[in-house]
Amino acid sequence: MYEDSFSMSKKELKFNSKAIHGGQHPDKAYGAVMPPIYQTSTYAQSTPGGHKGYEYSRGANPTRTALENAVASLENGNFGMAFGSGMAAIDAVMKLLGPGDEVICTSDLYGGSYRLFKGVFEKFGVRFRFSDMTDMQELASQINRNTKLVWVETPTNPMMNIIDIKAVSKIAKEHELLLAVDNTFATPYLQRPLELGADIVMHSATKYLAGHSDVVVGALVVRDEKLAEQLYFIQKSSGGICGPMDSFLTLRGIKTLHVRMQRHCENGESIAKYLENHPKIDTIYWPGFEWHPNHEVAKNQMRGFGGMISFVPKGGSYESAIKIVEKFQLFTLAESLGGVESLVGHPASMSHGSIPKEEREKNGVVDALIRLSVGIEDVEDLIADLDQALK
Repeated sequence: MYEDSFSMSKKELKFNSKAIHGGQHPDKAYGAVMPPIYQTSTYAQSTPGGHKGYEYSRGANPTRTALENAVASLENGNFGMAFGSGMAAIDAVMKLLGPGDEVICTSDLYGGSYRLFKGVFEKFGVRFRFSDMTDMQELASQINRNTKLVWVETPTNPMMNIIDIKAVSKIAKEHELLLAVDNTFATPYLQRPLELGADIVMHSATKYLAGHSDVVVGALVVRDEKLAEQLYFIQKSSGGICGPMDSFLTLRGIKTLHVRMQRHCENGESIAKYLENHPKIDTIYWPGFEWHPNHEVAKNQMRGFGGMISFVPKGGSYESAIKIVEKFQLFTLAESLGGVESLVGHPASMSHGSIPKEEREKNGVVDALIRLSVGIEDVEDLIADLDQALK
């Protein structure tokens, strides 16, 4: 009866409603509005193979299924998979490949992704090429008969470059390549890559989706059933799943994604404009500026510009950047991003420390670069904290 009472098609719901109801219905047993935490490893069977849809929680768990359905709904996908971290989700995508296969990646990408690609999968014969994907000619020139996958991050971390997903998709389809997009910074509230031609969407759901800095979770969403079957097989076989409690907490976070993202965007814009006019700032990276080289692409494929900002202080050095980040009082110096609280990070020594210095600097991640994850506090307080730290 409960499923019948919530029979509206996913596509009939607008985003704010999907964030609360998408892919979900009240629990069948007692009508619980929130999916229960099924804290169990195994399930009773009446006869071998005679069960109610669940056998063992590595393969599937009702709380995790609820999360997977919710994330798939937000991305307008058909199939979702939840993992123990964003890196576990990326690991599953890379396991679609074999020795000799090649991947073309965004040249400016998260340090953890770079570490997984170069430090783990290259040992198994997968080759990675790095491309400036704001240049479609450069991207096309990298493709050869061994290329199997294009890996896109947009906005990129931490340089805030915006990749034209539609344009990359056109090239990928012409060469029969899979296109995977890391949508962590934008979230499905701002950008839905499957609608722009991607085959796979990845989220470090630890960040904006969960939104409260209290879980580590990853997610994949696809539309194609055969691709979903391959990824479900990898998920079950490799076992990099998230537990029921983390699934429950992420589901709870998703229900406020739309209102949080609205405030992240509002505060991000105010702080970006404050920094733009600050006498002690040399360079600022935020795609909402009209002079940002990818601003038009951002306007076309995103509904807002997010709460992530990077900047370089004037005359900045490694030492001066460290002094600034240590002076913040309301912004917390910490790894990660996307929580309700504002965070500040030093990419060269933190999120991107695993990338060789020469590679980092070639893509703009200089020693003086500082990255902000703007939270949902009162923006006047955040600006006051920036002001005192920059002094």
